Amino acid sequence: MYAKLKVTKVLLLSLLAFVCFAGLASLLRGAWIAAFDSRVISSIQGLESPGLTHVMKVFTFIGSTPFVTVISLCCLFLLYYFLHHRIELVFFLLMVAGTGALNLALKMMFHRERPSLHRLIEETGFSFPSGHSMEAFSLYASIAFLLWRHLATRPRRTAVILACIGMILMIGVSRIYLGVHYPSDVIGAYFASGFWFALLVWLYQWYMEYRYNKQANGAAQKSMQTSHE
Repeated sequence: MYAKLKVTKVLLLSLLAFVCFAGLASLLRGAWIAAFDSRVISSIQGLESPGLTHVMKVFTFIGSTPFVTVISLCCLFLLYYFLHHRIELVFFLLMVAGTGALNLALKMMFHRERPSLHRLIEETGFSFPSGHSMEAFSLYASIAFLLWRHLATRPRRTAVILACIGMILMIGVSRIYLGVHYPSDVIGAYFASGFWFALLVWLYQWYMEYRYNKQANGAAQKSMQTSHE
């Protein structure tokens, strides 16, 4: 019963993220979002300095497709060849690859132009939702989820989760600081990836519970047959 309750909660989180994304997307062209984006951009870019710009470029590189691809391949290699966790490998592969496909579909759907007031780097393509932010969320949330399941102590789990949250937030902030995304692009990206991540976690947990129950029932039936013999 407790396991089923946890699975249900994860599904509700996925639906909540979807509703939040849909709500934000419906407000993109409104005055409130424009004012919000303007205030946040002014606050973040008001901190501009050569040193901070270098740091933000590093974080935006960490969230780039080439870097995410390399980290993803390393994780896939680790899961398959060393840990032999094929179910987790499928989860990770669907998470990262699905995020890229979802981001591309959403960008083509909304066709939002990038901000052009004060860019520190150049980017092409549409703005909403932020691809870097979606990829960062999917990658580091997946790493945190998979590592959390195999770390025995709470301090280690907490350290991994905090590190992954820090990476996700800093990559998102770097896109705003560098002038290539609106804050609403980053927030929308977190909601979109949150929906996809929670949905896959729900499917993963549902499958693991189904497999466990199937094995338990099979063992019980075998035990009954043995006792009758």
